[in-house]
Amino acid sequence: MNTAAASIALPPDVRLMNAVSALLVLAVLGGALLLAGRWAMRLPVFNVRGIQVVGDVSRNSVASLRANALPRLRGSFLSLDLKDGRAAFEAVPWVRHAELQRIWPMRLKVRLEEHRAAAYWEPRPDGADADSESTTERALVNSFGEVFQANLGDVEDEDLPVLSGPAHSAGDMLAMWRALEPAVERLDDEIERLDLSGRGSWRATLGKGAVIELGRGSQAELVQRFERFTRTVVTVEARYHAPLLAADLRHADGYAVRLRGVTTQTPGKPANKKR
Repeated sequence: MNTAAASIALPPDVRLMNAVSALLVLAVLGGALLLAGRWAMRLPVFNVRGIQVVGDVSRNSVASLRANALPRLRGSFLSLDLKDGRAAFEAVPWVRHAELQRIWPMRLKVRLEEHRAAAYWEPRPDGADADSESTTERALVNSFGEVFQANLGDVEDEDLPVLSGPAHSAGDMLAMWRALEPAVERLDDEIERLDLSGRGSWRATLGKGAVIELGRGSQAELVQRFERFTRTVVTVEARYHAPLLAADLRHADGYAVRLRGVTTQTPGKPANKKR
C-alpha cells in the first residue's frame, strides 16, 4: 500500500506569528548593523587627517581657520554632516560662503568665499528720521549688499562710505550709492555718507562736507534729480565764488542751495547775502 506524505497547513494565526517574528528578527539585526556602522564610523581610523583650503584666504590663515572652525566640527570623515561643517567655516569672521567636499583618504577640501567690504553700516530704528543716531554697533556691508560683522580694524580701505537706514535696507542703499556716485564726480567729490529715514527720505553727505537732501522717490527719480543738480550747481558756485554747504532737491521746479556766505533759492533766482 502506497502512502503519500500529507502536508499539514498551519493555521493563519500561526503563520502571522511566524511572519511577525521574522520581521522582528530582521529589525533587530538591522538595528544592530546600523549601530555597529555608526560605532565603526567614529573609530579613530576614520578621523579627518587633513583639510585643504582653497579660494579666498586673504583674511584668514590656515592656522586661524583651524582655531575657529575645527572645534565646531563634529564626527569623523564618514559621519561628518557637510551642512554643519559648512556652517562651522561660515561662522569664521570674513567668511561669506564655504563648500566642503570629502577627499579620500580622510581629507576635507574647503572652498571659501570671503566678504569684500563695500561700506560701513549703521542701522537705525524703523520710523526714525535721518537725523536720529544709530543705537547699535557699526557693522559692514559686503559687495552683495549683505550686512556682516567683523573687526572694523581689519578694514584696509578707510574711504568706505557710511550707509545708515532701517533694517534690511542695506542692499538697496548700496545700490543707490553706486547709482549716485558717477554724478557726484562732476563736483570732484564723493558721497561719504548716505542716510535713509524710516519714511523713505534720502540724504547724501559729500566728502567736502556738503549735505544734500534728495527727498523721496525711486532710484531712477533720485538719480535724475541728482544728475540735474550736479550739472548746474557748478555754475552757481562759480558765479558766487563760494563752496557748496547744503542743497535741497525736494522742490518740484528746482532746488535750493546754501553756499559759504551766500544763500540762493534756485539757480535762476538772485541770491540773498547773509549778514
